[in-house]
Amino acid sequence: MEITDIKIRRIITEGRLRAVVSITIDNMLAVHDIKIVQGDERLFVAMPSRKDENGVFRDIVHPISAVARQSIENQIMETYNQHLALMEAENEQAQPAIS
Repeated sequence: MEITDIKIRRIITEGRLRAVVSITIDNMLAVHDIKIVQGDERLFVAMPSRKDENGVFRDIVHPISAVARQSIENQIMETYNQHLALMEAENEQAQPAIS
């Protein structure tokens, strides 16, 4: 299995939710509504979930192994950090130089 595309759909600056992401696997399967969340100690990736009849959130899609989860999280976080760096560079270019 290979992640063939990662799209940062939305960046959020307030609250714990930082971004909403979509991935494509093997150019064949899209997974939407993956979230990047600010935890107490670090950012983490939360897979798409739905609230069940008891009010408990359950993942709709999730990696089966810890190795798969770590691989997916690493790739998503790398793309997220690159996206933030690009946004910061664009903001710096848009700022007029003060002499």
